[in-house]
This record gives sequence, structure tokens and C-alpha cells, in this order.
Amino acid sequence: MTIAQTKERIYTPEEYLELEIASDTRNEYRNGEIIPMTGGMPNHNEITSIFNAILRLKLKGKPYSIFSSDQRLWIPEANLYTYPDIMVVPKPIELQTGRKDTVTNPCFIAEVLSKSTQNYDRSEKFVAYRTIPSFGEYLLVSQYSVRVEHYVKTAPDRWLLSEYTDPSTILTLNSFDLQLAIADLYENIDFEDG
Repeated sequence: MTIAQTKERIYTPEEYLELEIASDTRNEYRNGEIIPMTGGMPNHNEITSIFNAILRLKLKGKPYSIFSSDQRLWIPEANLYTYPDIMVVPKPIELQTGRKDTVTNPCFIAEVLSKSTQNYDRSEKFVAYRTIPSFGEYLLVSQYSVRVEHYVKTAPDRWLLSEYTDPSTILTLNSFDLQLAIADLYENIDFEDG
């Protein structure tokens, strides 16, 4: 079953969740609208898979849960349900009240940018993420060239942006004091296929 999108219809969060559970595809809920999420390109999926593996190895034994694109996130202040590409949640995981399948307390999120979502990931989606009290670090990874945008919360309502285009760069993920080589994120990525 696929959720049919109709512009005129405004859905409640409860209606969305009921439809989403029965759906064959993932859909984002944006303030009453149901937006189908497109499938990722090979580079998108490969980068997400690589990043997930790196985080699993480096955070092994630490009090975090690591999720990739099938874990739903609820952002109440933005009235948004979404599925980040990579999300790290400190333990204990906080779930949406009355739900067992929707988290609310990520500390770190990464999105692999696509042509269709990059503006949204940088703007409205990032604005929504910033309303999450536990959220303090955001990584945007291009699938078309070596380019990583790294946002770190330095104070309430203050974020520092660092951009990386050199694959030899080692960046530090502040949420976990973890070193990450940019080259590792792009291992075996063919940008001509992007």
C-alpha cells in the first residue's frame, strides 16, 4: 500500500501514523501534509551505509543508538515526522508518548544531500531539527563531490558552520569526541554515477 498524496487534504498526526504503518513506502509528515520520500541513488545509499558502519565501529560500547533512514523522528515544535539518513540518539532512547516506533531525542543527525532535497535539508528541515533540545550537531554530505558541511551548536541559538572539500581532512564530531576522515565517507564512491 502506498499513501496517495493529495494537496487539498490536511492530515492529523494520528491519521498520518495510521497510514504510514500500512504503507509500503516511507512518507514525511509536514504540518498536515504527507510527502512521499523518494528512493536514494546508489551514491546516496553507499555514503549512508559507510557512515553508519563508521559510527557503529567508533561508538561501540558507548551509550548511543545509531539509526539509518528507516527510523522515524517526531519533532513536535515543527509538527514534523521525518526519517533522517543517519541519527544518533543517546541512551536511554526517548520515544514519542504512546509510541514504540518514533524517537524524539537525537543528539546528532546527518543527511546525504540530493538535488531534490538539498535546499530543504539546509533550510526548513534544519530549522525544525534545531527545535529539538538534545540536538547539537548536523552533518550534510554531498553525494556529487567531496563536500561536507558541519554544523555544531556552540550556544543557545548559535551554530558554527565548517565546510570541508579536501578528502584528507579529519573532522571531529563534537557530540562524541570522534575523529572522522572525510576520505572514509567517500570510499569507493564514483562521482560520475552520482
